[in-house]
Amino acid sequence: MMIADAQIHIWAKGTPSAHHRQAPYSAAQAIADMDAAGIDRASIHPVMWDPDSNELAVEAVKAYPGRFAIMGWFYLDRPESKDLIDTWTQRPGMKGLRFYFTEPHMQSWPSDGTMDWLWPAAERLGIPVSLAAANFLPVVGEIAERHPGLTLIVDHMGVPRASTGPSAYRNLPQLLALAKHPNVAVKATGQAGYAEDAYPFPSIHEPLRKVFDAFGPKRMFWGTDITRMHCTWRQCVTLFTEELPWLKGEDLDLVMGRAYCDWIGWK
Repeated sequence: MMIADAQIHIWAKGTPSAHHRQAPYSAAQAIADMDAAGIDRASIHPVMWDPDSNELAVEAVKAYPGRFAIMGWFYLDRPESKDLIDTWTQRPGMKGLRFYFTEPHMQSWPSDGTMDWLWPAAERLGIPVSLAAANFLPVVGEIAERHPGLTLIVDHMGVPRASTGPSAYRNLPQLLALAKHPNVAVKATGQAGYAEDAYPFPSIHEPLRKVFDAFGPKRMFWGTDITRMHCTWRQCVTLFTEELPWLKGEDLDLVMGRAYCDWIGWK
């Protein structure tokens, strides 16, 4: 079984958000940790706190062929960014785009027209877009319906930032409602970090099962966001491979990496 982590970060400078490790995390460190945990591949999501993180990810792809892909970003509110998208996936390892909205002035971008140009452009070019969409899940459904050829991914099962415990899954009904759109998939990334109980985190098993039942194994992707996990990378793996009795066989193979690689076109 190929194991591919659907979201990690690497960076060399800047101040990470408080829930991430504060020291830089390099591609070499990630490879060593992946090898120790039995992980074949990882999708790098460059971070906005390091403005050179796209280029850092490209260098990682070059240095470790076959181990990394990239879901990059650009400044959505800059007019010149509209010229980047046509050649975006010509960069080594660049498979798509990922956006998150941490600053107050960004919160309205998905619904105020700032991103309206992006959806048809990404649809036309076949570029998958991953979104930290916890605060606008119904809008994701509207986008998916207007652009049926656009490939979308909802980050972290729609859990709001810095959430823990049962309230972390307060958006679950809105997330499950998106399953009717065949062009929407879900990353089950970061889940161990929302649990308040110890490994194997039984409190999160039910939300995982509900997402699996709604989206199926071809649209639910395992991953970690490892630099904010309070458990080991290996425990993030075995949570899915050993502790969920309903996830097995081909379904397990898909969830643990094959489906994500298919979704973003990572051969």
